[in-house]
Amino acid sequence: ILQFKTLEGKEGSPRHRKQSVGLLDFRESQQGTLVAEGMAPPQRILFPPENIYMDWQQRWRAGAGLHNSDNTCFLNSVLQCLTYTPPLANYLLSREHSRSCRQQGFCVMCRMENHVNTVLRSSGRVIYPSAVISVLTLIGEHFQLGMQEDAHEFLRYAIDAMQRACLSGISDLDTSSESTTIIHQIFGGFLRSRVTCSSCKVASDSYEAFLDIPLDIKVRELLSRIKAVALKTCNKKVAASKRFTIHRAPKVLTVCLKRFEDFTGGKIDKVVKYSNCLDLRPYMSQTDGEPLFYSLYAVLVHSGNSCDSGHYFCYTKVKSNFLPHTRKTCAEEDKL
Repeated sequence: ILQFKTLEGKEGSPRHRKQSVGLLDFRESQQGTLVAEGMAPPQRILFPPENIYMDWQQRWRAGAGLHNSDNTCFLNSVLQCLTYTPPLANYLLSREHSRSCRQQGFCVMCRMENHVNTVLRSSGRVIYPSAVISVLTLIGEHFQLGMQEDAHEFLRYAIDAMQRACLSGISDLDTSSESTTIIHQIFGGFLRSRVTCSSCKVASDSYEAFLDIPLDIKVRELLSRIKAVALKTCNKKVAASKRFTIHRAPKVLTVCLKRFEDFTGGKIDKVVKYSNCLDLRPYMSQTDGEPLFYSLYAVLVHSGNSCDSGHYFCYTKVKSNFLPHTRKTCAEEDKL
């Protein structure tokens, strides 16, 4: 699992608000909110985008390590990657969520808030992540302590649970409004699926929200694979091509390299090379314009020969000297 964050920082000035989202294919709606071309504007903004800070707002040393017991490496690795995701950590460290939480009983956002505050305030120590482990089955009822579990699956369940927590107590929301939570604004984006008739060349678009992108490493292209599909158009059944592109990019891009075979459970040991910097522009629906740079800050690794056994560990960047910025090149980012 690779996690990248956009190099577009937050500025307080309104003139930077459009750039702060890091999406160059956006336009301003009449209501002053940001919407992507082809998508309806949200009827309600659940979290102000200008309050999301992409860089650390305080100086922190590397926090506590996590004690691994009962095969919890899958969970520990994910928690460490999330803890060092600056926009999420900034929000949780502020304790803004717990001050306004309306949930009765279990709330995964409150648990994550407690965990991140404990880890980053316990530098040099090793702790047991009890705040999260004690509610593991509430995050995903099939997760069991002592069992070998999949880190990507836990990441998806954890982020989905945080998204639901942000929507708790709020009803009658349209899809676009649901994507304005703090979680979806950090991790979420939209894919565009474009089906093009090979005969008349008419294109039909549909959009789907995502919180991470599983990537087939057997195919070299990122989100640009074209496959034949059956389509009724021109009053007859003809061949068509289908292409996925990123229509709205997230602030934090999570890419999962699919190393496990779907049927055999074997592991694909193909070498995948990647740099600290990713230009997402070639994979956007709108490929014209300036580069859309992302900087790699976390890598979660599986060590082992199959999906049934092995060990998870992660690498994260810990930068204690971050200051707010509007934009850095990848070269400037790597020097920090």
